[in-house]
Amino acid sequence: MHLQFVGCGDAFGSGGRFNTCFHLLGDSTNLLIDCGASSLIALQHLGIAREQIDAILITHFHADHIGGVPFLVLDAQFSGRTRPLTIAGPPGIETWYERVMETAFEHSAKVPRRFETRLTTLPMRQATTVAGAEVTPFPVVHGRSGGPFYALRIAAEGRTVTYSGDTEWTDTLVEASAGADLFVTECYVYDRPAKNHMSYAALRANAGHLTAKRVVLTHMSADMLSHVGEVSETCAEDGMVVEV
Repeated sequence: MHLQFVGCGDAFGSGGRFNTCFHLLGDSTNLLIDCGASSLIALQHLGIAREQIDAILITHFHADHIGGVPFLVLDAQFSGRTRPLTIAGPPGIETWYERVMETAFEHSAKVPRRFETRLTTLPMRQATTVAGAEVTPFPVVHGRSGGPFYALRIAAEGRTVTYSGDTEWTDTLVEASAGADLFVTECYVYDRPAKNHMSYAALRANAGHLTAKRVVLTHMSADMLSHVGEVSETCAEDGMVVEV
């Protein structure tokens, strides 16, 4: 199984990177983790077969994490998809799905489709089976609007991947990533304070509590990108593939 960084950029495309979207692919696993506004372009650029994706897991409702859903759904409709698609996320996913669809394309939310769209709520700290993967959300800290905010622990095919979502340091990340084969964490800035976002300084200060086998940094601002040569962890790039 592998995870490909379809997009690893922040909300503003720092460094020319696409918005957050990761593709987790294995023998029986085929899902996206987040689907930021530019994700369809990035998926097409990488030649990823969208019609085979079974689910989209959403960490929160900011546009750089969910804004690509309308484009992916309508692309599926126009390309003749018949395979069901599950979109799973925090409580409120049904309302937010309709909101983003209607904002992007008026009257598109309830148009009959050739494929079933299944909206699934992920309850906090409860394991939910989505497209064959066991998904457990943990609360993180990213402000107020656009939440609830989740880190996601995903177990599939005997492997575990945790993604922090957008968050400042919180001890919940220790629990969410405990023993994971891969921990993908936001690292927005290098050493200055950033409310509701992770700094590399905060991550290093707490690194001794993390037991994940591998850590990869993502969602980096221009500030953090200017320091990637100074860190020991792997820094994500668009298109990068990590074997899990």
